[in-house]
Amino acid sequence: MSVPRPAIVAYDVSANRTRRRVRRVLDAWRLDGQKSVIECRLSRPDAEELMIQLGELIDRKTDRLLLAWMDTRREARARGVGRIGAVETLRTVA
Repeated sequence: MSVPRPAIVAYDVSANRTRRRVRRVLDAWRLDGQKSVIECRLSRPDAEELMIQLGELIDRKTDRLLLAWMDTRREARARGVGRIGAVETLRTVA
C-alpha cells in the first residue's frame, strides 16, 4: 500500500471551460491552495489516477500541468499572504 504524501499540483489552462473542469477535479483532491496551485496528499496510485483524469481534460498543445512531490525532510518557504496547509510542520518565511 502506498502512503499518501504531500504534493503540489499546478496548472495553466488557456480555455475557461477546461479550466473550470480541471478545477472541479482538483477540488475533490485538495487540502488547500490558490487559483492554480493546489496542495494535496496523494499516494502514488492516487497521483497516477489524478494525472490521468486531468490529462484527459487538457489540451497538450496549449495547457500545462505539473505534479510535484514535497520533500517533508526539507523546510518549505513561502512569501506573502497565505499559509502552508499540506504539511503542518512547515513554516512561512517572511
